[in-house]
Amino acid sequence: MSSQNKTALDVALRLIIIGGLIFWSFWIVSPFILPLIWAAIIAVAVYPLYRKLEKLLGDRPKLSATIFTALMVAMLVIPLWAVSGSVINYAQLLASIIESGAYQIPPPEPTVREWPVIGHKAYDLWLKSSENLPDVIEQFQDQIVSISKVLLESVAGFGFTMLQFLFSTIIAGVFLANRKNLLQGFSKLILKLAGPSGESFIQLTGATIRSVTQGVLGIALLQSVFAYFGFAIAGVPGAAFWAIGVLILAIVQMPPTILILPLIIYVFYTSSTTVGVIFAIYMIIVSISDTFLKPLFLGRGVDVPMLAILVGAIGGMIAFGIIGLFVGAVVLAIFYKLYLAWLNTTE
Repeated sequence: MSSQNKTALDVALRLIIIGGLIFWSFWIVSPFILPLIWAAIIAVAVYPLYRKLEKLLGDRPKLSATIFTALMVAMLVIPLWAVSGSVINYAQLLASIIESGAYQIPPPEPTVREWPVIGHKAYDLWLKSSENLPDVIEQFQDQIVSISKVLLESVAGFGFTMLQFLFSTIIAGVFLANRKNLLQGFSKLILKLAGPSGESFIQLTGATIRSVTQGVLGIALLQSVFAYFGFAIAGVPGAAFWAIGVLILAIVQMPPTILILPLIIYVFYTSSTTVGVIFAIYMIIVSISDTFLKPLFLGRGVDVPMLAILVGAIGGMIAFGIIGLFVGAVVLAIFYKLYLAWLNTTE
């Protein structure tokens, strides 16, 4: 065998071995990739707040990270515990009322017929339900079973996501406590891949993640909090549950009006006209508040247009789920900067 052939064979064998090691390593760590990405996103998003606590405690990173992680876990667990308890109590109460046959739906008002498009059908179904609810339930049994199955699967998926997010929050605390060593290693990798521009890409990634956190998640959280107060004051049953629904819709960039409109109709039907009008105006303001809040928060501190961040966040979410909010925005922001650098390159 010639020396040239021997060299080519050696190179091929090395590439095969390296490729195999990379494949096996990826396979081994693949169950942890998503939680680790979430942990990194959480750590970057909350770093400014964590740094303030660290300074307050005399620059002790381990103690600060422990306290900060405990606070984040409590902020996640306590509301979920309260909402879960509220939903379970309402479900048990509803089940016991239906089983006992004591639940009666009040007959509809004649004005229901005047509702656009669905008025007559809604009136007939409502009237039939008020006269013989078990018969209506039996008539729509297949649809109820299908919807119940979807709801149960959604609840199970949401519960798994929350457990994963809780796990990621704890890992984020470890990242914050060891941020200097982690940042050094990450900086070396980026500089190796991107050269001198790597440092600016690291800063852009952090700024973009914090921008999306404030402009998407922060605004969604504000909308859900204000929606909860509106639901609670207006006497809507399960206010915390509906507020969580508003939060989810706002995060996935769907209009909360989808959920709020039926509740406005409910308040109009169960309360006085004055209360209904005030509640409707208040909830409409809550629903559309993101249109004027997003320009204030989204893209702040990032040298990238707000539209690019928003398109990246929404497109990333459609492609990859909630985590795509951050990944999509970061990728599009970096692409935008590379595109500008290419345009400004002179031959």
